[in-house]
Amino acid sequence: MSKSNVETVSSTVDRVKLGLAVLVIVAGIVGYSMLEGQPAAARVGLFIGSLVIAAVIAWFSEPGRRTLGFGRDAYNEVKRVVWPTRKETTQMTGIVFVFVIVMGILLWVVDKVLEGVIYGLLLGWS
Repeated sequence: MSKSNVETVSSTVDRVKLGLAVLVIVAGIVGYSMLEGQPAAARVGLFIGSLVIAAVIAWFSEPGRRTLGFGRDAYNEVKRVVWPTRKETTQMTGIVFVFVIVMGILLWVVDKVLEGVIYGLLLGWS
């Protein structure tokens, strides 16, 4: 069993903030449903606005700040990745396609051989 440390929301204030953020999202969903006769842009704007408000509320909690820090670290890590060139990508894609075709043919041959063995030799069917 893993002995990794799992961080949870421990502060009551943080729990209230996250609960309020969830309630704002629920209110945005309900508002979207209630404004059925209004233009779609207003309904979508209301929902997106509720998501933004919930994100701001969650950002002021400790788990929100940790999540933001994790996102920053992940972005910095992606910037350090050495991406393949277009030529390398095309070559690897071609190799994958050829491999898939060869494996398909191999599996088809194995299937036909097993079909012949089972139906022809073992069962005696034509």
